[in-house]
Amino acid sequence: MPDDFSARTSDAAGSLGLDFGTTNSVAALVRPDGSVETARFPHAGVTEAVCRSAISFFNTKGTTLTEVGPWAVDRYLADPMGCRFLQSFKTFAASSSFQSTAIHGKAWRYEELMAAFLEKMLAQSEPPLTQAARRLVIGRPVTYAGHAPDATLAQTRYLAALARCGVEDVHFVYEPVAAAFYFAQRLERDATVLVADFGGGTSDFSIVRFSLGEEGLRAIPMAKTGVGLAGDRFDFRIIDNVVSPKLGKGSRYKSFDKMLDFPTHYFTNFAAWHQLAIMKAGPTLRELRQLAKASDAPDEIEMLITIIEEDLGYPLYKAVSDTKLALSHNEQALLCFKSEGIVIEATVEREDFERWIEPDLLRIDQAVEAALEQAGLAAGEVDKVFLTGGTSFVPAVRARFATRFGEERLETGDQLLSIAYGLALIGEEKDIERWTVREG
Repeated sequence: MPDDFSARTSDAAGSLGLDFGTTNSVAALVRPDGSVETARFPHAGVTEAVCRSAISFFNTKGTTLTEVGPWAVDRYLADPMGCRFLQSFKTFAASSSFQSTAIHGKAWRYEELMAAFLEKMLAQSEPPLTQAARRLVIGRPVTYAGHAPDATLAQTRYLAALARCGVEDVHFVYEPVAAAFYFAQRLERDATVLVADFGGGTSDFSIVRFSLGEEGLRAIPMAKTGVGLAGDRFDFRIIDNVVSPKLGKGSRYKSFDKMLDFPTHYFTNFAAWHQLAIMKAGPTLRELRQLAKASDAPDEIEMLITIIEEDLGYPLYKAVSDTKLALSHNEQALLCFKSEGIVIEATVEREDFERWIEPDLLRIDQAVEAALEQAGLAAGEVDKVFLTGGTSFVPAVRARFATRFGEERLETGDQLLSIAYGLALIGEEKDIERWTVREG
């Protein structure tokens, strides 16, 4: 279990593990005595070990300032019209189609967004971590999210962002490998471990053979696979099936005396959180207003426009995320969203939710099977399965692994902290190159 970040770091501090996530980000630092402590973020009387991967931009006396994490949410809620709020922007890391986005009259490149977030996040931690570590080990997914992701581009952007933060000694490690390294600290005997890491944007899998000897823990990586979907994709399914139909999906519009189906790509983009900022910044709103005039459901389309225009993505995101979480513990949950005169309420059944995510579960199954084939193993030859990440709480996800490997082999723990903790520990390895990956 990672220790609380209770003492100020010193120049003798060791490696910093940074889990830059789609939904949340976590940092862990190795102390001079070799123990590991996770950064803490005190906010509104509550101290958390995770920082939401969100950033707000706002103008003060002609200067653009930023806030991140819960402070970014506060800033947005206090002044949604004067604030640009971005979340899930890690999804664009490997996308060559994303070049920049306009914020208060300036074009921000991806590495600038990432640098602004990380610099503020590390400064907001308790204590600040900006100059604490002698080496930084950052996680990366096996497979990045998005269409035709470019891993080399993502690494280039990560390095450029970290250089802006003053960090040069950077090492990349696959996120599930870091989680495996963390899990291996609790092993009492040799074991073959499969780690399933479910993030916000990606699901990654790693198989590692660990052995215990006089020289300590030794490991042989056997396989790694991934798929560009996870928690955000499950949220997408709820929006697409519950929310979007109340905002005009399935409606029709009149064009030259013909009734046509309302274009579905607007709703596809709307249901993906990272696309909301782009929809507001581009020609989308103008196109939607024109279509609303010819629509047979103009009031519903106007509600869609209001959500985009008024930056209501965050409260909608929270309502959907809360519903998904409730379905992890109950057979049904109430989705309730109320803002700016818009009311969306619906009861969501777990049975329906699991049916909607079935295509995604099949892709996860395929990635796990690919890992087993790559390692040359049958499911019965895996000794332990470590499930980590928020989506591992979804009953349908756990059930797939229980069916394949047996409930008795499944392990969980510190689902949100394990990657950062493992990254920090790997940073102290003498043969760190055995664990790292470099594109290009």
